[in-house]
Amino acid sequence: MDLYQLEYFLEAARQRSFTRAAQSLHLAQAALSEQMRKLEAEFATPLFNRGRRETTLTAAGEILRRHAELLLTQASLARREVMDLVELRGGRLVIGAIPSVSASILPEAISAMRRDYPSVELALLEGTSEQVAQWIDGGKAELGIVQLPAPAGGFEETWLFTEAFALLVPDSHRLAQEQRADLAALASEGFIFYKGRARDAAHAACRDAGFEPRIVCESGELDTIRSLVGAGLGIALLPGLATRGRHPNCTQVELGGTPVQRSVALLRRQGQALSPAAQAFQQLLTGINSKSA
Repeated sequence: MDLYQLEYFLEAARQRSFTRAAQSLHLAQAALSEQMRKLEAEFATPLFNRGRRETTLTAAGEILRRHAELLLTQASLARREVMDLVELRGGRLVIGAIPSVSASILPEAISAMRRDYPSVELALLEGTSEQVAQWIDGGKAELGIVQLPAPAGGFEETWLFTEAFALLVPDSHRLAQEQRADLAALASEGFIFYKGRARDAAHAACRDAGFEPRIVCESGELDTIRSLVGAGLGIALLPGLATRGRHPNCTQVELGGTPVQRSVALLRRQGQALSPAAQAFQQLLTGINSKSA
């Protein structure tokens, strides 16, 4: 049973005549009659009472008519929704990102997406690189922004940028008066660590500088890290994006010596075709990032 056969069937039911239905459908009457015979053969029962003056539906035909109307309505809705998705007149895009990126890089891309494709619904999930990878692998998010190396799994990576780490210190700290500080000279300091891949990078950098960092606190929330630093509980070694801007009672200090860096990439599931909305967002994001690089 094909949709076009149901369309023919409904027109014949409306017209109560194969002749009038064929004219309305711009078909030869013989072609219409043949399709109706095939439909009746498929159901193994007559669908029409064929009279000399009028053709009416049998009881089976009445049942099919109700379902055919629903099926064609649903098919029309499906066709329209698919076209809306393809032409970016609708649909939903879920993006996962690590917080430091979502707070600084994504707003411009999201704003551009809203401007160019206002009918596309956007949803943003924030978490660690591991969480973002899990969301993509499980289909909860279509695109993700993570710190490299990406978690193991079937992912495709698109490099976005590499950035240096910096220190965030209390305004009252002696380092606040310095433009630059070497990490090796900070072995006696208390560190506030930002959980996730950034923590791993900061921890490794301290060890490479010759000391095991004294960790006074850890948090997965950037605002909490900044508040703790501002309250004088310690200093934080953070990605540059996380130290940008003015934060109450905090000062950013550049690192001297061997740079501490991280690379950030866009993640997607390997082998999966991106939706039109995801393709558009990826182009906007990489375009914005290339301009700011």
